Amino acid sequence: MSLSFSGPPSWLAPHTWQAFLHGPGLWYATRAAGIVALVLLTATTALGLLTAGRVSTRRWPRFLVSGLHRNISLLALVFLALHIGTTVVDTYTSIGLQDALVPFLSGYHRFWLGLGAIASDLLIAVSVTSALRSHIGHRLWRAVHWCGYLCWPIALAHGLGIGTDAGRSWVFYLAIGCGCVVAAAVIARTVALAPRRRLVR
Repeated sequence: MSLSFSGPPSWLAPHTWQAFLHGPGLWYATRAAGIVALVLLTATTALGLLTAGRVSTRRWPRFLVSGLHRNISLLALVFLALHIGTTVVDTYTSIGLQDALVPFLSGYHRFWLGLGAIASDLLIAVSVTSALRSHIGHRLWRAVHWCGYLCWPIALAHGLGIGTDAGRSWVFYLAIGCGCVVAAAVIARTVALAPRRRLVR
């Protein structure tokens, strides 16, 4: 019995990878990862507002809201990494890693891509300082965390400004839905803190 070697599998062939890098697959992956990251960022922003306002119910105790906020933030980071990674690897746009992290460096949709870089930097900064909270002190962590609330509206503007699906009705309604979720969280936090502020006075 003789064994014959027919060569490497077809998916390892250079032309297959060239077709993948130049094909629409990465484009779809970038769009999907960006949309999921925005939805997750909306959820973690709303949960962060509820946690800061000490909003809780019997079904949603504070430790559950805080835990969801932390875990969804980590998941948002994963999809942000996928969004950036597929954008950098995609040869169609020629966006480098430095363009994705340093604001207004790229010539490709400079303003809107710059907003995306700012949002990414803010999310990374909030995540890193949260991981190092016990080492950097509460005051610095709180200052960075407050700046992190700017991440959501900037990311939303980035998606609507540069996203190829921005003109589609479902994306518009998704953006409206995200805005309503954050607005509801702001209202819930304001209502929850109002009695405490009156007591302080």
